[in-house]
Amino acid sequence: MKALVFAAGLGERMRPLTDHTPKPLIEAGGKPLIVWHLEKLAAMGVEDVVVNTSWLADRFPATLGDGTRWGLRLHYLHEGDTPLETGGGMLNARPLLGEAPFLLVNGDIWTDFDFGSLPREPTGLAHLVMIDPPGYATHGDFALDEAGCVRRDGERRLTYAGIGIYRTALLDDWRNHVDDHAGLAPNGKPRFRLAPLLRAHMDVGRIRGDHHSGCWTDVGTPQRLAELNADLAAH
Repeated sequence: MKALVFAAGLGERMRPLTDHTPKPLIEAGGKPLIVWHLEKLAAMGVEDVVVNTSWLADRFPATLGDGTRWGLRLHYLHEGDTPLETGGGMLNARPLLGEAPFLLVNGDIWTDFDFGSLPREPTGLAHLVMIDPPGYATHGDFALDEAGCVRRDGERRLTYAGIGIYRTALLDDWRNHVDDHAGLAPNGKPRFRLAPLLRAHMDVGRIRGDHHSGCWTDVGTPQRLAELNADLAAH
């Protein structure tokens, strides 16, 4: 199995910490956020990891090398100076991912979720990890029904954790679902979010998920980073 780590964000809400360091390389608990992911990926048998980059892209190979210290092969994919968003980033990485299911994780989160518990072959096009809505985004993203299907709406609204198993076939008809949301980056590559594709396939039951009740944080502000460091130091 391969993996894709989204690491192309600009980290604007984290400045000045991200003036010289991309957010996934900011340390939590004594090591970069992305390294927590790489260790888990290696432990579950992943060998090839695609890391999409944009802001301060050169810092990633300088810090992480080629991945051999974790038994991984890291493939850095520069999107240009303008990030391609989640959907465009996945589309740009598709040639490196192949056609087998792959694990996707956002590079700027921290969690105790066990990547190895995800299904290697998702039922449908994607299997998402969902969490209880955090205090700064209480509405939630999607709903998870009793059968394990992720829906646009429902009684149990949860937040997408930025972790999942995906099939690249999710991208096959992307133009049919993101016309009102898509654009082009200055380099001419499609730039669009993944959420409209997921919602379209939720309607026919092709997106499934699990609820993770453990620790998770989107390290989106200096305050959240400080809280995470305090929690890791305490435990």
